[in-house]
Amino acid sequence: MSIVFGIHPVLEALQAGNVEKVCVGRGQKNPRIREILDLSRQKHVPVSIEEHEWLDRKSAGGRHQGVLCYVAEMPTIAAGDIISNAATPGLVLVLDGIEDPHNLGAVLRSAEVAGADGAIIPQRRSAPLSAAAVKASAGAASHLKVARVTNILREIEQLKEAGYWITGFDAAAGRPLWEIDFTGPTVLVLGGEGSGLHRLVKEKCDFLASIPVRGRVASYNVSVAAGIALYEVLRQRKKQG
Repeated sequence: MSIVFGIHPVLEALQAGNVEKVCVGRGQKNPRIREILDLSRQKHVPVSIEEHEWLDRKSAGGRHQGVLCYVAEMPTIAAGDIISNAATPGLVLVLDGIEDPHNLGAVLRSAEVAGADGAIIPQRRSAPLSAAAVKASAGAASHLKVARVTNILREIEQLKEAGYWITGFDAAAGRPLWEIDFTGPTVLVLGGEGSGLHRLVKEKCDFLASIPVRGRVASYNVSVAAGIALYEVLRQRKKQG
């Protein structure tokens, strides 16, 4: 089991239904803590009252706001299930080697907020779906379908066969993202910190797009890039009506 702490992440985890136990600091009077206690009771999740120092130790000094919970490891599904259950026109993320759990969680949060159908991540060269990733997602990771796969290239081929157009994001690409048509079935492929997309993954993409920058730093953080790309998808689809 993993530990998730903070009022909002704990509430999200409870609502998602994968909490094993809730631990609340002694003497807490925050009304949102009462909301957590009420929801725990409704879902028959056991609750323990703990000293503040104990919460500090368990959260490794993080901002726990007087509450934490133990959650089962975040469940994953088969990539084919994401495709078969996708809404029309379809929006899937493929994450090629994001190794920082905070970045992974932030990308999953943006994907869930944007209404993506799911995310596909590799078994190797990827951050685990750990408590750090779940917390960084502010609980959104508990609501998004995620598949862990052994071969990203094979999954991209399956997405193509299902009618998706694959767009990889590369800072060196000469085509800005707004020149790509995202109104049809879309896959956004984002690479890891520093190295970006692997060469073979780039070759599998139908398009390569960049997010233009104006400052001295060459590219956006991957979680920021994901948010920008997802917003462009929503903008185009809203404009299309």
